[in-house]
Amino acid sequence: MMSKLIGLIVTCALLTPSIQAQEARKRWERMNEIRRQKFDLVLPEVMRENGIDMWITMIREANYGTLHPDFGHGYTMDHGYYVFTDLGGDRIERAVIGIDGPRLERSGAYDHFLPVDRFRAFVTERDPQRIGLNISRTIGPADLLSHSGYEQIAETLGEPYASRMVAAERLVSDFRSRRVASELAAFAEAGELSRRLAERAFSNEVIAPGVTTLEDVAWWLMDRLLELGLDTSFGLPSIYVTGPEGIEALSNDRIIRRGDLLMIDWGVGFLNYYTDMKRIAYVLREGEDGVPESLQLAFDRGTEAREVITRTIRPGVTAAEAEAEIYAALEAAGFNRIEFNQPSDDSAVTDVVIGCHSVGNSGHGIGPSIASFNPTRMGYTLHPTNLLSIELFAYTANPDWGGKKVRIPLEDDAVVTARGVEWLYPANERILVIR
Repeated sequence: MMSKLIGLIVTCALLTPSIQAQEARKRWERMNEIRRQKFDLVLPEVMRENGIDMWITMIREANYGTLHPDFGHGYTMDHGYYVFTDLGGDRIERAVIGIDGPRLERSGAYDHFLPVDRFRAFVTERDPQRIGLNISRTIGPADLLSHSGYEQIAETLGEPYASRMVAAERLVSDFRSRRVASELAAFAEAGELSRRLAERAFSNEVIAPGVTTLEDVAWWLMDRLLELGLDTSFGLPSIYVTGPEGIEALSNDRIIRRGDLLMIDWGVGFLNYYTDMKRIAYVLREGEDGVPESLQLAFDRGTEAREVITRTIRPGVTAAEAEAEIYAALEAAGFNRIEFNQPSDDSAVTDVVIGCHSVGNSGHGIGPSIASFNPTRMGYTLHPTNLLSIELFAYTANPDWGGKKVRIPLEDDAVVTARGVEWLYPANERILVIR
């Protein structure tokens, strides 16, 4: 009887269209809409700003590169090209050469599908003056062309076109980091998913003080990603305990105890968009009914610094200029600028360091970045629709820790607008409580 029941369940599963399959099609349709809008609205602008009239992205079988989902996937037997050409007017011509596949062909995003042996003729017919290739020494997702791939393109095209090939580093950054409305909607959805899951993880639904470990929480989150068909740019969510000496333990077998100050740093991947955000929780001691006043004060000082940052950022300046303006505003508001994890000994001030990096198609994006660890992109200008992770670390003296400073990390994702920056989902406004 049991074997018959199992057989019936398996048969029904095979015959009934799955919810996952329906969701897969909906996600594909949404990505097609995003792609078409990017090609229509963003591509002409960024190609012309960068003085590139043909942009070539080469892929090889089983080595597709980071722009593969942006362009619609597709399969090649050996190698192929996505080619975008500025022929004038208000539209960029889009061609796929040596790449095929039903999802790509039905996307409605391309004008031409050609065999790979048409590549040279296609380029020479258009006679581009500057050919952009995905080469970069400082931006990983813009560095997609191998040395042998470069040689192959140069040899295939020959002169004069081999001499017209230039690095498209800035073009790739601009194309990815300037957003259309459908992208912002998708990213906001990813942000809300990451926020809700993080706040569930830091609750008694998941954590039993004295029993649950840091890695238990991290793997619980990974299981939720599997259930929801989501991805992450984190190998494993960073779940850690912060104390007087700094981070005590990170995503390991350390058991969560009462009195712990917990942090999570993680993000969700959805429709080729990846968030990067943090949350904070306190595990109540026996007899406590709320967060200790000293920790709450440190958190409040962090949110005050964040308010200074968000009202200072504006479009039309380079990220380096924005950083200078932010630190000037923070100092005017009574905060002290420091280097990362180097708090001062002055107990009367809250020290702050910022790292408001680009975010979007990876946890750390490739657009303008108000963060010293992205030096190339510090020189890029902030534009409306750029996505930023508003990240800061605030250090405030805690008398309960013998005067040592509590590090409060705050990070949520926002969009640059003509008005400044705006949150795409509710930013962190409280220390979560675990009872």
